Amino acid sequence: MPQTLVSYPMYAAAPGAIDGFWQGLRRHLREAGFADVEEGLSQPDDLMAHWTRPDLLLSQTCGYPLTHALAGRVQLVGTLGYEAPGCEGALYSSVFVVRADDPAERLADFRGRRVAFNSRDSQSGTNCLRHAVAPLAEGGRFFGTAIESGAHRRSMRLVKDGVADIAAVDAVTYALATDAGLTDGLRILTFSERAPGLPLVTAADTAPEAVARLRQAVAAASADPALASARAGMRLSSFEVLPLAAYDVIPAMEREAVAAGYPELI
Repeated sequence: MPQTLVSYPMYAAAPGAIDGFWQGLRRHLREAGFADVEEGLSQPDDLMAHWTRPDLLLSQTCGYPLTHALAGRVQLVGTLGYEAPGCEGALYSSVFVVRADDPAERLADFRGRRVAFNSRDSQSGTNCLRHAVAPLAEGGRFFGTAIESGAHRRSMRLVKDGVADIAAVDAVTYALATDAGLTDGLRILTFSERAPGLPLVTAADTAPEAVARLRQAVAAASADPALASARAGMRLSSFEVLPLAAYDVIPAMEREAVAAGYPELI
């Protein structure tokens, strides 16, 4: 089956930036021998089904699914780096976001209060915050209420509107939201522990030589001077090929929280 699908489903950027970068990446993909790649980026409704399609050429997922539900079902291509507070090279973190007028000064001040998170299978929204809170939890609990929002920007809105008091938000998402003027009324309390950023993946059956060509194409697009403006709009700064083992820090965070008696973000 020809591998034709490419998507960039995880980050919303400045208007035109993603499309502009895609035009250049598609050119580099075709130059690398992927002549059948589709004209436009896929816009999947069901991400898990999309990521596991045999005709997936390239997409971006989260490190938690990579090490859990997608383990052995996709191949790691590499990791994009972003220019944002809390990020360094291929590493990223989450910002723990609170209302600007909240007097709290540290994470411990949120005991018994309301937390919003995007989804349970998110490194940036759940796993890193659970890991940070675990040493503070008592009897397996820390927060008073946990609200699943479905998306980082919805978590931010819940905090801003006073429905929740704190949320962990991907640092790149927060920086892009700041660019869009969506973080007024919020502030960063602190940052989470860093982990490898959102991985680029391809289908499990992609041939090793094709994976090498994919890496070549993404590296070329990430350094192409003609795409500098598009990359800036996406806050995209680099591309690195990390070993899959680099992502072991993510399940390690989960194990440490469970060992501390805090398996759920509650």
